[in-house]
Amino acid sequence: MNRDVIIACDFSSREATLEFLDRFPAGRKPYVKIGMELYYAEGPSIVREIKARGHRIFLDLKLHDIPNTVKKAMRVLSNLDVDMVNVHAAGTVGMMRAALEGLIREDGTRPLLIAVTQLTSTSEEVMQNELLIRTNLRRAVVQYALNAKEAGLDGVVCSPQEAGLVKEACGQEFLAVTPGIRFADAAADDQVRITTPARAREIGSDYIVVGRPITAAPDPVAAYERCLKEFI
Repeated sequence: MNRDVIIACDFSSREATLEFLDRFPAGRKPYVKIGMELYYAEGPSIVREIKARGHRIFLDLKLHDIPNTVKKAMRVLSNLDVDMVNVHAAGTVGMMRAALEGLIREDGTRPLLIAVTQLTSTSEEVMQNELLIRTNLRRAVVQYALNAKEAGLDGVVCSPQEAGLVKEACGQEFLAVTPGIRFADAAADDQVRITTPARAREIGSDYIVVGRPITAAPDPVAAYERCLKEFI
C-alpha cells in the first residue's frame, strides 16, 4: 500500500471547502477527509461533488451503534462511492463485522473500512480515570486493532506513536491511518499524542491525516507539498 497524505477538510460549509480545494492546481487532487462538521452541514451532496472533482475521500463519521443499525448505515454510505470509511472499534467485533457486511456493494466492491482505536486527544490518564479502561493506552490500542483485524477490517486509526505496535501485532498489510500530525515547528493545538510527518513515516504509518497545519497555513498548497515531501 502506497503512503499518502489525507487533508482533513474540517470546514463548516460547501463554499469554504470548495474555495480551499480550488487553491490547488488543476492537476493536483489531494486525498481529502470529510468529517462530521462538513457532512452534517452539507449532507451527502458535498461528498458527491468532491468525488466528481476527482478526489479520493475518507468519510470520517466514526459509526458506533448496535450492529444492525451500523450495517444499514454503511449500506447507505457505500453508495456514495467514497474510498474509506470508519467505525469505533469500541463497538465490538460483532458491530465491525456488521459494518463490513453493509459496505459490500452489489458488484462486490467496497471502500476501505478502518476502526478508531483511541482518539489522539485522549491521554492514558483520561482513558483510565474517565473511561475506566484499566490497562495502559498502548495495550488498549493494540487490542482494538486485533479486534478490528478479527472482524475483517482493513486497518485502524491510531496515533503515530502506536502505528509500529499495530503493525507488529496485525501485520504490515494492516493499515495504520494516523492523525495527530504536526510539523516540528508548529503548535500541538488540542492533540496529545502527536508526531511529525517524517517520524510517522519511520514508525510505519500508511496514511497521515493532516488538518490545521495545512488548512490554516498561509499557503496551504505549500504546506501540503511539504507534508508530502516529509512523509512520502
